[in-house]
Amino acid sequence: MADFLGMMKQAAQLQSKMQAMQEELGKIEVEGVSGGGLVAVRMSAKMEVRAVKIDPSLLKADECEILEDLLVSALGDARRKAEAAMQEKMAGLTGGLGLPPGLGLG
Repeated sequence: MADFLGMMKQAAQLQSKMQAMQEELGKIEVEGVSGGGLVAVRMSAKMEVRAVKIDPSLLKADECEILEDLLVSALGDARRKAEAAMQEKMAGLTGGLGLPPGLGLG
């Protein structure tokens, strides 16, 4: 029975840590860029887009396709960086708990 209570306590601690980590992820920001910095996207580690910056030189009618491609690229770059930040936080959270790999907490 003591084993079960210990597991419940550990689960409650993990839940509390997960909530705190979610708050931290909302505060972490990454920036994805493309076109040598012509387009930049700022995103939280929770994948929330916070800002988009577009160099004025791209704001021409005949440059629309290029701008769209650069936005997609910058968003992808920001997403990869946000995922890396999230994985880093998850590794720190679950590292000392002895959880099996691939538990799917991320």
